[in-house]
This record gives sequence, C-alpha cells and structure tokens, in this order.
Amino acid sequence: MSASHLAVWGDPIAHSRSPQLHGAAYALLGLDWSFERVRVAEDRFDAVLAGLDASWRGLAVTMPLKERAWNAAGWRDRRAELTGAVNTLLLPGADVPRPVGAPADAPVGFNTDVGGIVAALADEGITRIGSLRLVGAGATSASALVAAAELGAGRVAIVARRAERARPLIDIAERLGITATAESFGGPHAATDLTIAALPGGAELPDPHAAALARDGGPLFDVAYHPWPSQLATHWTGERAIAGFGMLLHQAVLQVRIFTTGSVDQPLENEDDVRAEMRSAVMGD
Repeated sequence: MSASHLAVWGDPIAHSRSPQLHGAAYALLGLDWSFERVRVAEDRFDAVLAGLDASWRGLAVTMPLKERAWNAAGWRDRRAELTGAVNTLLLPGADVPRPVGAPADAPVGFNTDVGGIVAALADEGITRIGSLRLVGAGATSASALVAAAELGAGRVAIVARRAERARPLIDIAERLGITATAESFGGPHAATDLTIAALPGGAELPDPHAAALARDGGPLFDVAYHPWPSQLATHWTGERAIAGFGMLLHQAVLQVRIFTTGSVDQPLENEDDVRAEMRSAVMGD
C-alpha cells in the first residue's frame, strides 16, 4: 500500500497553516492523503521519528526541529547542506524515485525555505540583488542568506543582537563567496538593495532601531505574515514592505513536489492551479 500519512512537526505547532496548504493540494490532485499537525519536543524528535511505520510518506518540519531533521537525513540537497537546516523529510515508505546516492532505508532531507524565498521575491519582481541587509541570525536567516546568493548578492550585512550569533552566517557567506559583516541593531547601516527580516514570530524592536533599519533599506521582505503589518513593516514608509506569506506558499508547493514526485525540481501537473488552490485555502482569495 502506498504511504499516505504526512504531518508537520514543531513545538509549538498549533499556528501552522501547513495542513490547509497541503490538504488543498492533495484534494486537487485527487490524492487521499492525510496531513496533520503534531507537536514534537526537540528532545523527542529522534524517538518519534523512529516510531513511524511504513504508512508514513513524509514530514514538514518547523522550529525548533530543523537541525534535528538535518541530522536524521541520510541524504540532503545542496540548500540543506549549506544552511544546516532541513524542513522537509521524504521517508522510506514513499513510493517515489529517490535522489541519486540517497539510501533507500533512510529519510531524505530538503530545505524548501530557500526556494520559497526566491520564488516569493520573484513574485514581487525582485530577481537580482547586489547587496542584502539580513535582520536576525537564526535558521531562517541561513535560508535567506542562501537565497540572496542565488539572486546574485555579493555583500550581506547581518544585523544581530550579539556579534557571535552572526558567526555561523558569516561562515556560510564565505562558502558562497559573499562578503559578510555583522552589525548591531542600533546601526549605522549602509544603504542596501533589499532587507530580509527573519526575526522570531512576534519579535518587536525599539522604534529607533526599526527606523534605522528602514533608512536606505530598500524593499523589506519580512518572513512574518500574521498579523500584518509586522512592527518592523510599519516603519517601512519609503519603500514597500512584503509579507512572508509568499515564502510559506512557495516552500509548501516545493514540499508537495517532493512528496508526490520525489524531486524538488519536478513541477506538478497543473501546478499553477494547485498553487492557486493552496493560496485560496489560507487567504480565501
């Protein structure tokens, strides 16, 4: 029997829109698959994963489990290797082709957040940048950094509360051939082509810090999308502020590709219709 169970794991997880997104996609594709939310504590990840049977096809993984998922994967795509984060696991029970070199008996790991950011920015007409201001230094910031490299960025300024938090991102930038510097929230900040904010949900900055980031910051892409506008977006008066829903949508489309075809690069049949149905399931438009 084909594996038909999927879920999104995280802690917390009640806020996740993944069930609506994935459920809409599989209904349109005529697939009788289940997709649920499961709260999994970080220290329980390995045990819960080991307890899954062959009816499980794959997992979407959110914070704080992306590093755990990276460690669990027997093969990882390039974006996952670069970021040290996996947000998608294709499990051994899935009856789809596996990447060349991937073991048959271990999860296969992908990072679809990078592609989600690239596609969301393309929707806004942003397909090339020379410089980036990256606000935050967590796992999503690593994905934003790799996305910036794919858009051609040669310079990145990483704005973090503590300089040591930026060190892993600077290491990634060096591997990508990008010149990276660490800056404090208080500035000063040099002018940039684009700002990506990847702060934890609900994080707010002192108004002077937010205003300093907005000054010569180019367009803002904020991974936050609910509630909108974010606190940082309210300061972005000279340039447009872009909510992160597009990232959520596009990375989920890439996950659906993986779960149905085994490949992040294989477009879905009627993918435009699938994407529209997924958007409507969450946004109601």
